[in-house]
Amino acid sequence: MEFIYLLYLVPMLYSCFLIWKMLEERRDRECYILDYQCYKPPNNRMLGTEFCGKLIKRTENLGPSEYRFLLKAIVSSGIGEQTYAPRNIFEGREGTPTLFDGIEEMEEFFNDAIAKLLAKSKVSPSEIDILVVNISMLAAVPSLSSQIINLYKLRHDVKVYNLTGMGCSASLISMDIVKSIFKTQRNKLALLITSESLSPNWYTGNDRSMILANCLFRSGGCAILLTNKRSLKDRAMLRLKCLVRTHHGAREEAYGCCVQREDDQGRLGFHLAKTLPKAATRAFVDNLRVIAPKILPVRELLRFLFMSLIKKVNKNNSPKSASTGATKSPLNFRTGVDHFCLHTGGKAVIDGIGMSLDLSEYDLEPARMTLHRFGNTSASSLWYVLSYMEAKKRLKKGDTVFMISFGAGFKCNSCLWEVMKDLGDPNVWDDCIDDYPPESLENPFMKTYGWINEVEDPYTYENIPDFLK
Repeated sequence: MEFIYLLYLVPMLYSCFLIWKMLEERRDRECYILDYQCYKPPNNRMLGTEFCGKLIKRTENLGPSEYRFLLKAIVSSGIGEQTYAPRNIFEGREGTPTLFDGIEEMEEFFNDAIAKLLAKSKVSPSEIDILVVNISMLAAVPSLSSQIINLYKLRHDVKVYNLTGMGCSASLISMDIVKSIFKTQRNKLALLITSESLSPNWYTGNDRSMILANCLFRSGGCAILLTNKRSLKDRAMLRLKCLVRTHHGAREEAYGCCVQREDDQGRLGFHLAKTLPKAATRAFVDNLRVIAPKILPVRELLRFLFMSLIKKVNKNNSPKSASTGATKSPLNFRTGVDHFCLHTGGKAVIDGIGMSLDLSEYDLEPARMTLHRFGNTSASSLWYVLSYMEAKKRLKKGDTVFMISFGAGFKCNSCLWEVMKDLGDPNVWDDCIDDYPPESLENPFMKTYGWINEVEDPYTYENIPDFLK
């Protein structure tokens, strides 16, 4: 009889052990953000209206038609007068950048943001186990990750991942790398560095598809400290719930819509094609199709299924009915998301996502204000938007934050975070958060340079003021 009991008891105990082990491993696979620090360059590097006029004036091969195009692009961009540019632009060397300019720009960011992050999180550089760096358009030897290791004297066994060419969506790609490592390795601390080097990438030609990048991209960056240590859970700000990556690089139209290339005169720049909105929409829709079941409640998914069936029946009954052409998502993402952290790719990007997800002005405010204050800081822009929400004390324990970003390739990446405690650190918004949102986001360029639209003949310089000739 005792032997029979043992036959039952041993498998039961072993099953309990396996379940316990599985739960323990699952608990150690979490990905938490302990803290993050955005980068704010010095005030003497702000691109005000007057300086931008001088910058455009000294750009060769620009005529009245290009000035009109630039004016229209800047005015409609949603960018204000307090964004930042690299040092070499203020020194008048944007047309002849050096490798040192790009490295120096990144070193300024490393010295500021990483030092502040480690200080306020009370983490020593020697405690860092994993370093992930994404700077898309600057590759140096030794690598930028090696420069960080040398600057902060990280351990010799630190695991390093250095990404280039991943575009504005790179920070979530880096996050996915950290998440994957955390699934297999316990008790780790990871430092994620995301930025873009503009110094060697300022376009000085007159190709309109490449001039646009100058109107949108600005200096910035963010350092993020992550962990899967259970002992640090109470200190964590955010917990990663899910992350989905969509890549349409196999489609020629999507692949070629954002490309770094040379123009006909051999000037290096970043080409933004007219097919970009279409490529972004397709990637966005495919990404939402995958992540929606992961973040939305069952009742919303059932409602969507029911409404889809009704629409299908109605369509079959009236095949000749005209299409409404609506682009709004049939899913209500507010049922599973409290806050929306959108990539500041431009005013049109923010408007497009807002229309697709049926978001309110309250939902879009963080992205709009970030674009106005800091511009498009490439892969780091999401964290400036998150910082705005935190500075406004919007993020409360238990809330969820949905991040959406786009990047060259063409990529759309998204993720959902859970807020672990009430947040209220103003970060880089400490000196201006009370001024946002302003009464008006009107760009002063039209008031200052609107006269260019009165020039009658776009092919002559006769009516152009002397300072633009």
